[in-house]
Amino acid sequence: MKNITTIQIRENVKNELDKMKSRNQSYEEVIINLMRIAEQHKRQKKELLIEGCKVMAKDSLKITKDWETTDSKIDWEW
Repeated sequence: MKNITTIQIRENVKNELDKMKSRNQSYEEVIINLMRIAEQHKRQKKELLIEGCKVMAKDSLKITKDWETTDSKIDWEW
């Protein structure tokens, strides 16, 4: 047997949930769908952050190599 819990939400939240659900859909199904969407966005955000860090690291490495090349060409003794 499932445990059933009652939660309290404000009327405006219930109204927004009503807009999201179809006739034969329960509030639980709407909430579960919202949770899935939130989790998907969280994963996508993490993937984008990782990809952005990889690009920045690649750019940083290129700049470092460019400076190393420049540094070896300059006679620092005057």
